[in-house]
Amino acid sequence: MEFYDIVIVGGGPAGLAAAASAKKNGIDKILILERDCELGGILNQCIHNGFGLHTFKEELTGPEYAGRFIKEVKELGIEYRLNTMVMDISTGDEFENRADDRNDVKIKDEANDKIVTAMNRTDGLFHIAAKTVILAMGCRERARGALNIPGYRPAGIFSAGTAQRLVNIEGYMPGRKVVILGSGDIGLIMARRMTLEGATVQVVAELMPYSGGLKRNIVQCLDDFKIPLKLSHTVVDIKGRERVEGITLAQVDEHNKPIEGTEEFYECDTLLLSCGLIPENEISKTAGVELNPVTSGPVVNESLETNVPGVFACGNVLHVHDLVDYVSEEATAAGRHAAEYVKNGGDKSCDGKEISITATGGVRYTVPSTINTAQMDDTVTVRFRVGAVYKNCYIAVYLDDKQLQHRKRPVMAPGEMEQVVLKKKQLIETDNPRTITIKIEEA
Repeated sequence: MEFYDIVIVGGGPAGLAAAASAKKNGIDKILILERDCELGGILNQCIHNGFGLHTFKEELTGPEYAGRFIKEVKELGIEYRLNTMVMDISTGDEFENRADDRNDVKIKDEANDKIVTAMNRTDGLFHIAAKTVILAMGCRERARGALNIPGYRPAGIFSAGTAQRLVNIEGYMPGRKVVILGSGDIGLIMARRMTLEGATVQVVAELMPYSGGLKRNIVQCLDDFKIPLKLSHTVVDIKGRERVEGITLAQVDEHNKPIEGTEEFYECDTLLLSCGLIPENEISKTAGVELNPVTSGPVVNESLETNVPGVFACGNVLHVHDLVDYVSEEATAAGRHAAEYVKNGGDKSCDGKEISITATGGVRYTVPSTINTAQMDDTVTVRFRVGAVYKNCYIAVYLDDKQLQHRKRPVMAPGEMEQVVLKKKQLIETDNPRTITIKIEEA
């Protein structure tokens, strides 16, 4: 059995930033477990620019941005293992019970430690005892099976992320005549990338009446290349048995049902799917972590700690971000709080009031979901997404019946994350505060 203070699951931008932060806050025994063959995560295949404007005040490509953190992790002497898959996270007590049953290795006197079970080709199956675990596994794309698209299963259907890896890392072109379903940021970026590589992107179709991507990506990736975006449209048929020969688009009504008579056929050899991202939380479930039904990510408090003591979460495994700069900022906070947890032996001050955060009136969710005034920093950033497009409205924040903020926003859309900053001073001024409410109000 190996022993570490902090084990970080995932070596992408979140895991790297969390590790560097924990090290700078006085923790030496840190281990990053990464299932890929190199650190950096999804950024390695994001060769376009636009990263780092908030973090480094300059424009970088994805690999350049990741490289800054990889260099820092190596300079700090943080240990990491590649090609290593984490299979399970359990508590020391659970592990001891299983060890009794199979006469297996036991942990020393650390019954409250988390036991991380992982495997790779060098060490086989092995166990690591950690005082704290940081979940930083990122997210995955929604597959075709979840989209209920009729038709056969011919070659030529790819998720946008798979196509991005094929083009940018493997050096293969998925096809020459392309239709993209879904207007998430990866789909928008791949519309531009495929065009630059010589393919013809005929149309980007989006089921919802609004785009799921950033406004700047719509302008730079579609408008600049005269690629049409059809909102409230979806694929209703795929033609071809061996290879995609074409697809049929149809307009949908307010219930997302295809409208008869609106069908359009597009001849193509490739269909890219960019229909949403889902936090990668299978391991989190087995560890007993409570998940938010809206985000599919863990429910966390102001310290980014889950309901399982000593298990923290950050980055896209927590909720899908639109900017990697925010991922790094969030992961830095998670690393710092994990370090404090280790140094304090898991003890917490119970003097503060735990205040729940309610998302309503157009706000779909918030991260975090609760705030303890004794444990919070001077300020806490609460991030959220709205459920529709709002124009000339206000973000309103209430502490019980007291209004804390009322900030006007010219436009808000589901594709762009919003945030409010709560001040500790305002929260402790109120006697026995119970609920913070964040909602959208009309002008």
